[in-house]
Amino acid sequence: MEAQALTPTQVIKKDLNLMKDQFKNALPSHISVEKFINTIQTAMITSPDLAEANRTSFYGACMKAASDGLLPDGKEAALVKFKTKDQVLVQYMPMIGGLLKKVRNSGELSTITAQIVYKNDDFSFYIDSDGEHLEHRPDVFSDRGAMVGCYALAKTKDNSVYIEVLTTNEINAIEKVSRAKFGPWKGPFRNEMIKKSAIRRLSKRLPMSTDVENSIKADDDLFLPSKEVQEVQAEQLEQAEVKRIEEKETPKNLEKLLTEGEI
Repeated sequence: MEAQALTPTQVIKKDLNLMKDQFKNALPSHISVEKFINTIQTAMITSPDLAEANRTSFYGACMKAASDGLLPDGKEAALVKFKTKDQVLVQYMPMIGGLLKKVRNSGELSTITAQIVYKNDDFSFYIDSDGEHLEHRPDVFSDRGAMVGCYALAKTKDNSVYIEVLTTNEINAIEKVSRAKFGPWKGPFRNEMIKKSAIRRLSKRLPMSTDVENSIKADDDLFLPSKEVQEVQAEQLEQAEVKRIEEKETPKNLEKLLTEGEI
């Protein structure tokens, strides 16, 4: 009698147990390897199609979560799928809750948050000589209307405030060039992607530890342009540079430069 072939889910569960030592070496001391693996298995129950995605990318995403010290439980982090031309890949994505946890542990920031703004919310953002100011009163008990943007706000230990506001046009532009525009941007993680877009932009201005910075950049593949988009952008830059050089060398410009004594 032939042995029954294992299902993809059973194969993954077996492989996860074989990876115990690797997970244990990567995980921080306060997270047991048993709890970590159980969390992954729960994620697979919630999203059964994870088992059908590229297996190598799945295991790699699990290792990234372990190295980052966040549980892929949908609160601290998540294992999300996105499509390429040839296959479905799994990517580790730190969630807003996980980033807040890392920030609290780092001790460098007093607080950090990201929120989506809707049309019927009471929202104002302005800059004066005292710095950046933001007020947001969500109309949580009524229809908030359509999304009009989002923001990230951080406060340092010395009470300095940093704010980054993104309009819907900017959010759509980020989504449009994203390698993962057919993955979490279109699914239940869309709001997380929007909020993280603001946090990623804000993080460039913040004092933070390498650990927190690495967590923010851990899911670069979900935000950075695809190879095709990068090639188009590079070509556009090259064409713009050629045009600039050609225009600068026209007789009219040469005459102007000679007249002004610049050459």
